[in-house]
Amino acid sequence: MNSSSRIAVIGLGYVGLPLAVAIARHYPTVGFDISEPRVGELHKGFDRTGEVDKAVLRASTIKLSAKLDDIKGCGVYIVTVPTPVDDNNEPDLRPVLSACRSVGGIMGKGAVVVFESTVYPGVTEDICGPELERVSGLTCGVDFFLGYSPERINPGDREHTVDRITKVVAGQTPAVTAQLAAIYGSVTTGGVFEAASIKVAEAAKVIENAQRDINIAFINEITLIFQKLGISIYDVLDASATKWNFLNFKPGLVGGHCIGVDPFYLARCAQDNGYHPEIILAGRRINDGMGPWIAEQVSGLVDKGARILVLGLTFKENVPDLRNSKVVDVIRGLRERGLTVEVHDPYADPAEAEHEYGETLIPSLDGLGGYDCIIGAVPHAPYLTFTDESFETLLKPGGLVADVKALWRGKQLPDGLRLWRL
Repeated sequence: MNSSSRIAVIGLGYVGLPLAVAIARHYPTVGFDISEPRVGELHKGFDRTGEVDKAVLRASTIKLSAKLDDIKGCGVYIVTVPTPVDDNNEPDLRPVLSACRSVGGIMGKGAVVVFESTVYPGVTEDICGPELERVSGLTCGVDFFLGYSPERINPGDREHTVDRITKVVAGQTPAVTAQLAAIYGSVTTGGVFEAASIKVAEAAKVIENAQRDINIAFINEITLIFQKLGISIYDVLDASATKWNFLNFKPGLVGGHCIGVDPFYLARCAQDNGYHPEIILAGRRINDGMGPWIAEQVSGLVDKGARILVLGLTFKENVPDLRNSKVVDVIRGLRERGLTVEVHDPYADPAEAEHEYGETLIPSLDGLGGYDCIIGAVPHAPYLTFTDESFETLLKPGGLVADVKALWRGKQLPDGLRLWRL
């Protein structure tokens, strides 16, 4: 592939936008998204995900568009759309298939279609390839070719960015693999690993997050055990972490776009092939049960009808990412028990919180008070700076501080306030 060939990145979210900006430093690049408002914001230099700074976005040579005609004639199409699960935790491939229909309708002969979306082994070749063939009228492996390069974006992580990490690549043919290695190799200083096949690359991605999910599930399960013993899991982890090979995972709510979703893709693949996964699904059950469990513990420590302030709604600290947030499970569990719940988050988009979860965010903590309980659900930076005055202002005398994520570990609370922590 020569330096004048155009590359199209389909989907300009947390994964696609940073990738497109990085590729644009080396190749003519078009970033496509079906959302005209999203493209409009990016044209103004505003990235609501916070992954690309305004100055970087404005200085980029990338062309941004919501029009399919603008990605006609590209040599490579990189699909970075979401792969969620449905209400039954079954893989929802509709966004990927929709992207296939869009690309299939405009791509020409010789095109390479690369998927970065997390899927189970076989999706690229057995599902996406036929859909591209159906829409385009072209023959896969003859007129166009497939590739896979799993995304490894970690929202809010400024160290492991797309231009620094190792990229796994796999193509339908050795020539396509070499082509993808050249493209991604020019983008990242972390090097490229050529996987043995597309299915191997798909499998590698899906187990990366399943492995983390299972490890966190173990920590969450022993958290439940140690709660019955009156032992803090964080005290136990401090002691265990002194062993050189101890894996220091932390307990809590496991949400987000990857860890809380990808294991279900692996489980579905296993079941479709006649194997019932035990550990994978057990890990998911434990982690998905943490929100309701926390709600039960807190509700048992306050009076019926108590006012509770939940601090944090995003799925992790210091990012605006609300996808698959498990804080919502805590909130719903508290309300089901007759408690009044209000929510604050300094990073979340209020409109998105309303749209996704029906939650009206409190715009500011200024002037608030009289709560029976505050729950530290997400360790956002502003919450870590709470002083004695912060707690005394927000809480009634005798109020409860429920510290889910060890935000205020080691801090001595003002006299009269109660503490519950994992």
